Order: sequence, then structure tokens, then C-alpha cells
Amino acid sequence: MQTQLCAMLALQDKMNTKVHPQWREQQFPWYRAIWTESAELLDHFGWKWWKKQTPDIPQIQLELVDIWHFGMSIYLQSSTDYEGIAKTLVSQWNAPVDAGDFRGVIEALVADVLATHTLSLPLFCEAMRQVNLSFDDLYRQYIGKNVLNFFRQDFGYQQGTYIKVWHGKEDNVHLAEILSSEDAHAGDFQSRVYAALEARYPR
Repeated sequence: MQTQLCAMLALQDKMNTKVHPQWREQQFPWYRAIWTESAELLDHFGWKWWKKQTPDIPQIQLELVDIWHFGMSIYLQSSTDYEGIAKTLVSQWNAPVDAGDFRGVIEALVADVLATHTLSLPLFCEAMRQVNLSFDDLYRQYIGKNVLNFFRQDFGYQQGTYIKVWHGKEDNVHLAEILSSEDAHAGDFQSRVYAALEARYPR
């Protein structure tokens, strides 16, 4: 787990640096990204008592992966000691929390992030547990989304020239299809995912 956490932290630092070389000095409000993503996540789970709603578990898991990007950015804001951060995260990973059902967990997470401007790892892990998102799943989906984010940047995301829908499917859907056929523990996993995205991207 610690090795995989170090890998994710390093990739997140690299992604943030690609977007803005002095990202630490910019003091971006990562906490704000977390609570807005949490609201989107709750929409996918369903909270309207006046209509029938069915939780969209794959989309909920994807939103949790997005939140993880922002949480790691907060952890990295004041340190580049990936191993030190990873050790702290491992020690907190299975800390018990009592926040009720999934909606309650997300509301507790949002209340905490608004109060502290950081991501509560125990609450985040409890949210993962309640929607059956394992650590291995988090790792695989995070690495995949990180590769997609690099791909987007390389193909004009900031300039507004990136094409998000290819052959009738959003890039996230293409990514999910690619991830389902790749071994996340392979040494060349990232390069294989990038190459597969490039092969599908319209010219």
C-alpha cells in the first residue's frame, strides 16, 4: 500500500506541476474542489425523497477518485516527502468512524473539509467502503484518470482544442474500457494506457 501511495502522490505532484509549475505557491483552494465534487457525488447516489433514485455506483466511485486527486494535492501542498506522507496515510487508512449511512458520511466529510481545509482520510475511506471501492480499485482508477489528465493536457485541454467525445463516447468511457483490459500492476501500465488512448483519439 505504501509503495502505491507513493506512486500516486508522485503522479499527482507531476500533474499539478504540468498545469502550473509553481502550483504550491498559488495556494489553490483544493478544499473547495472537494466539497463541490462531493455535491456531484451525492447527486449520483440520490438524495431526493420525492422521487425514485438508484445509486450509480460506477459514477460515485469515479467522483471519489476525483476527490482523491484534490485530497492528495492538499497533502502535497507543504511537502514533497512522498514516503513520509504515505506512512501517515497508511497509519490512518483503517481508522474507524461512526458517521452513519453514505449520505451522512459525505455530509460529515464536507463539514470537515470546510472546517479544516483538508481531506479527512477516515471519512474518505468509510465512503469508499460503503460503495465497495477497494484500495486496489482506487489505485487502478486513479492511475488511469491521471494518465487521461496528462493526455488531455498534451492534446490541448487548456487551449480549448481538446476533443472530449470520440466516436460517440466521452473520453472517460474510453478510459474505462481500456482499464478493464489492462493489468494495473504491470510495470508499463501507465504507458500502455496512454498509448491506447492515443490510438483511439481522432486525428
